Amino acid sequence: MNGHEHHNHEHHEAPETRDAGSQALAEALGSSFTIVKIVMALMVIAFLSSGFFQVGPQEKAVILRFGKPVGEGDRMLMGPGLHWSFPYPIDEVVRIPITQIQTVTSDNGWYFTTPEEELSGQVPPAGPSLNPAIDGCLLTADTNIVHVRVRFQYHVTDPLQYIFNFANASNAVQNALDNTLLYCAAKFKADDILINDVAGFQDAVQARLSDTIDQEKLGIAIDQCPVESQPPRQLQDVFNQVIEARQERSQMLNDAHNYENQATNSAIAQAATIINVAQSEKTRYVDALNADAKRFNDVLPKYELDPNLYVQQTFLNMIGHAMTNVQDKWFLPLHADGKPWELRMMLNRMPPTNAAAGP
Repeated sequence: MNGHEHHNHEHHEAPETRDAGSQALAEALGSSFTIVKIVMALMVIAFLSSGFFQVGPQEKAVILRFGKPVGEGDRMLMGPGLHWSFPYPIDEVVRIPITQIQTVTSDNGWYFTTPEEELSGQVPPAGPSLNPAIDGCLLTADTNIVHVRVRFQYHVTDPLQYIFNFANASNAVQNALDNTLLYCAAKFKADDILINDVAGFQDAVQARLSDTIDQEKLGIAIDQCPVESQPPRQLQDVFNQVIEARQERSQMLNDAHNYENQATNSAIAQAATIINVAQSEKTRYVDALNADAKRFNDVLPKYELDPNLYVQQTFLNMIGHAMTNVQDKWFLPLHADGKPWELRMMLNRMPPTNAAAGP
């Protein structure tokens, strides 16, 4: 009887125990689901929060949603500031430097140098000849070769063209620069590139590159395009001798031109001086002649009234001035017939003779 009652007692307690376990399991599962929901919510918040991005003051940005730009025209470009997009892989943010200066170097026509040599400015040894595997060069119009390289600096002016018209815009700029150097080098002689027309070659490279940028619509603008040219290192000594000879020739020509200018200026100055003196003498002589003519014209009426009297007065005036300091003076009047007296003077005496002296 007791065993039966005990069995019945266990039989009656089992459902309650099962209900308590189920309830505890349900509560545990509920707590777990709550935690999972919270974690998922936090993950969603973190996922969405990761979509915030900052656009710098020198940048523009474009959102690509599954590879397609969001927006149309200029509205695709987002300016500086904080923006939001769906995180990757839904959206992808493409940043475009606008005012930042970018550099592309074309060294296909340059000899091989290591980064250490570039930093130190050292020129590697020339060797017996160029190595086609590593050394580059350009062919000129007179079938010579030169080394040329350009460090091209530019900035983006049309971000949409720069980003969406090319799979890799920087490679397109590099190709345009390389093709420009090949084209321009083939139009110039080696001496012109290296010595005679360095500025002309520089201008030709920049003009050709600008035309290529416009034709291919790269969406960039040139900031600097310095061209560096050198002869093959194996012929550097020969080129140095040519340069020295040209410098000496230029110096001699300059000296000759300076001497020419000095001699010409001196001759011009002397000629001007002679002309000025001649003009002054001419003016003085003409003025003197005019004064004499005026004086004679003023005296002419007096002479015409009594020529003899005028001659005597003039003669007396002249004689008076001439004989101012003469000690002895004689005045000879005229004869009745008007003829002057004849005066004979013995200027020296006869030497005395000794009458008493005999032979």
